[in-house]
This record gives sequence, structure tokens and C-alpha cells, in this order.
Amino acid sequence: MSSDAAVPGGLPESVEIYDTTLRDGSQLEGISLTVDDKLRIAEQLDILGVHFIEGGWPGANPKDDEFFQRVHGELSLATSTLVAFGSTRRPKGKVDSDPTLLNLVKAKTSAVCIVGKCWDYHVTEALQVELSEGIAMVGDSVQFLRGSGLDVLFDAEHFFDGWKRNPEFSLAVLEAAVLNGASTLVLCDTNGGTLPNEVEDAVRSVIAHFGSDAKVGVHLHDDAGCGVANALAGVRAGATQVQGTINGYGERTGNCNLTSIIPNLSLKMGVKTIPEDRMHLLTPVSHHIAELVNITMNPQQAYVGHSAFAHKAGLHTSAIARRKDAYEHVDPESVGNGTRFVVSELAGRSTLQMKATELGLDLDGKALGDVVEQLKELEHAGYHFEAADGSLELLMRRATGWEQDWFAVESFRVISDDDGHGGFQTEATVKVHVGGARYVTVAEGNGPVNALDSALREALEPHYPQLHSLHLTDYKVRVLDTNKGTGAVTRVLIDSTDGEHAWTTIGVSENIIEASWQALYESIVYGLLHAGS
Repeated sequence: MSSDAAVPGGLPESVEIYDTTLRDGSQLEGISLTVDDKLRIAEQLDILGVHFIEGGWPGANPKDDEFFQRVHGELSLATSTLVAFGSTRRPKGKVDSDPTLLNLVKAKTSAVCIVGKCWDYHVTEALQVELSEGIAMVGDSVQFLRGSGLDVLFDAEHFFDGWKRNPEFSLAVLEAAVLNGASTLVLCDTNGGTLPNEVEDAVRSVIAHFGSDAKVGVHLHDDAGCGVANALAGVRAGATQVQGTINGYGERTGNCNLTSIIPNLSLKMGVKTIPEDRMHLLTPVSHHIAELVNITMNPQQAYVGHSAFAHKAGLHTSAIARRKDAYEHVDPESVGNGTRFVVSELAGRSTLQMKATELGLDLDGKALGDVVEQLKELEHAGYHFEAADGSLELLMRRATGWEQDWFAVESFRVISDDDGHGGFQTEATVKVHVGGARYVTVAEGNGPVNALDSALREALEPHYPQLHSLHLTDYKVRVLDTNKGTGAVTRVLIDSTDGEHAWTTIGVSENIIEASWQALYESIVYGLLHAGS
């Protein structure tokens, strides 16, 4: 056992974090990483300070082969150890001619992790060999890799299922790995169905059996929703390594989520994981990797989600105004996140006052009360300011007496015609006053919003060139009362950016064109406001 553990089977002082996002994480449905993606993710993991980065399976596909060829020359890891993953030798095969083992050696990493069957059912039914051969496959493979000068971690596949049904065989497999030089036994819940009490009991038994002969780690999947809880249970039993992925990416329902495990261990259980001075990088690294894998972050993800420390109810925010820790289980800044106050019809005066302070607005008592009442009325009518930060700011500014004077809209019109060839032509006309002059502009578009946007810009851009950098990034429509059919109220949300900042504006109307125009108009006004017009 690692000297980090205070007593055999007890809570360790520190735990190694082994990241397998580049292999297990890439098995999530919808993720397809390029080699450049994998290199950038490895770079982020090294910055975060994880102990091990599993790079992939050399020889399994050209992508992983290229990764291991490039990583040594293109990436200098400062804190993390790169690991190549593979399997034991083939049934009844020879180690010195086994392609998987040879590819592991060619990968030129100092450490390797090999997977072997630890459930008798898989040996007899999947591999269709005798149990003795299953044990020999593990022992021979570890011995060969150790003889090649590599640190060997043994990935005990289906360990917990095997332990329940035939613990003697599971222990025999682990013994074969340790006796032949494996430094770490990684107990895997491959099917993800084990419960925390079962993990804790099994890990404690394995640690008691091997003592200081090998470190014990855990590798948990989340099929029963217990991945993180199972990892904590394993550490309580004395495990000194936890394997998982950033944001819990992984096959089926995912793997143990390291962005939850790391702060749970370090901030709540007092167990050292990544360097303390890098804990604040957890949120930015989590979000950076989400961008690289092109998967939208779950806003409610613990610790690192956009909503993890967002407060909406007036009672909560009123208390936080007095004591910040009243409704936050940890300091958000400790993991690189921050407190947010979400404004909706549930908001009270204190919530809006904090939001006004955040925006640099001076709202007196009457103005503040007016905003509270207006907000409740608008949200009752279908507005959703929680999701429309741009429109909320404009609403609050107007309560101070502010009004934009950059342009005034006289009217707008949209016409859609059948072009006679199975398509439609959309044309928008906007009448607007800018700088004392009246402009009538006409533009075509691939839909009413695009046509209106083009017509309005044609009038405004000669006066406000800042609009060249402003563009719409998303357009969302929701029908609010479907029982009214085509006469239902429609909510439109428009996401915009100026290349540096992003914001969302909203419109609500029975007429989808009117709702779209409201959101578009406010997007332009907000963009001009923050462009310093």
C-alpha cells in the first residue's frame, strides 16, 4: 500500500487522480476527437495537475497511434504522467509476439495500464478459456511489461461483479498481477451497477489482503447514478487512486466525474488530490474541455456548472446579501466559479438591488419597486428574464429614466411570396429615424428575422459601424400555450455576440414576427450600448 494511507483500509492523506477522458471519455455517444483535440485536452489536464493522463490505446486505431507519435514531441507535460492503455495477451498466446503488448512498449510511455478479466463468468463465456488461463494471461502480461521497464497498473475489469460471485477467483487474478510486478490494482465497476456500501466493503477487503504490496485504485461507471458516491466510498476504504473523466464523459451514462470527485475529496474530506493552488482552475478547465469535445456543459453540474452557485428565490438572495455562505456549500471561487443572482418573478428587492449594483446602476427605492412589479407582470405574460440577461439590463436601465436615442423605429413590414419554384422569398421594409433623418430600407433574407436584421442594419451601420462586429448566434422559439393552436403566445430568444461578449434578448407576442422583432431590436440596442455608442 502507498505510504499516503494512514492505516490499512483507512482514509488516505492523498489520492492520485487518474484521468481517462481521452479514452473512456471519447466513448460517449456524440464525441469524436481529432488528434489535435486530444493534444489540447491533455495540455489542459496537465495544467489542472492530475497525476496520470491515459492517452488512448496504441495500435487500436490510427488516431491513437498518431497521438502517441506526436505527444512526446509536441507536448511537454509538467505535472502529469502519460499512460498508454491496452489489454493482456491473447488467450493461449505468447507475450513476446502479442501485438497489443508490443504496441504498449512502442508507445514509449513510462507507465501502462492493462485490462484483464476479473469475473469468472467473462473468462469462461466471453474468452471461452479455463480460469487458470485467465489468471495466466494477467500474470504473463504484467511480467512482460515490467521486464520492458514499464510501471504497470492492472485494470481489473468487472471486479465488483466478479467479487460478488466468485471472490476467490477475483483475488487470484489480482495476486497474479501483484506477484508479477503490478504497482497498482485498479478495481473496476465496468457495468456501473454496484452500490457504495458494496464498493467500500470490497475495497477494504482487497486492501486488507494485499497490505503494502500494491496500491489500490477504483474506476467507476455511473450506470446506477452512483459513480461519484462509489469513488468516495472506495477512498473511505483506503483506495489511493481514483480514475475518472472530466465532466463525467463516458460510455452509456458516463464515468465517475472528476470535477465532482476532486473538490469532494479535497474540500470536504481533507484528502489531497490536485495541487491546492490549482483547485481554482477546475471550472475553466472543465468548460475549456467541454468546448474542445463540442458538448454543451450541463449548467447544473456540481461545482463547475453555470448554475452551480446561481440563486433565484428572493429568500435565498436576501440571506446571501447578508452572509455569502448562507446558501453556498463551498466558496465558489475555490473551484474557479462564482455566485450569480438570477432574476425572475421569484426575485425580491435584494436580488434586484444586487443585480443593479453588479451593473453599476443606481436604483432608488421607488424605481426598484417598480422594476419588481414590472418583472412579475412581464413574466406572468410569458417573458423569461432568467434566460435573457440583455433584456433584463435594458429593463433595469429604463427604470432609472434611461432611454436609447440612437435611432427610432417608425414601422416595419415583412412580406413572404411563393417564388413559383417550391420556395419562398422574404422581404422586409424598415422605416427608421437616425440623426434627424428618415430612412426607408428594404432587404431580402432567408426568413423574416434575417430580412428584418438586414434591413435595420442597412439603415444603422453607416452611422454606427460598431454593428459590423455584432451578429446573431442563435434563434429559439417556444409556443407557450399550445392549447390555443396557431393563436398561441410565442416566446423568442435571440443570442448575440460582438466577438468578445455574448447576451440574450427576448420578445413575447401572439405574432411570431412581432416577438422576433422585439428580441432583435433589443439585441441591437444592447450591442450599441456596450459598444460605447
